[in-house]
Amino acid sequence: MHAVVARVTIADFESARQNLQEQVVPRVRQAPGFVAGYWTRSGEGTDGLSMLLFDSEDNARSAAEMVREGAERIAAVTLESVEVREVVAEASASSGS
Repeated sequence: MHAVVARVTIADFESARQNLQEQVVPRVRQAPGFVAGYWTRSGEGTDGLSMLLFDSEDNARSAAEMVREGAERIAAVTLESVEVREVVAEASASSGS
């Protein structure tokens, strides 16, 4: 499994949240190999970090490009970085790990 980790600066949180819920999340859900996605913001609400999980490195790399292209169309955020990382361990309440 591989993750796409993106960092953004948020100029207008309410606008960014609306775009996230209406445009970004539905689009990411349809990406090939999508497993899960998490979007977070700092306590001040001025920066965000997302982690999108994919079943393969190729699908994660394709999604990273989608993130780069999509961020250009969102006025409320500025993309600071995007990288693909290998997931080396995971834990969840239901996984027993």
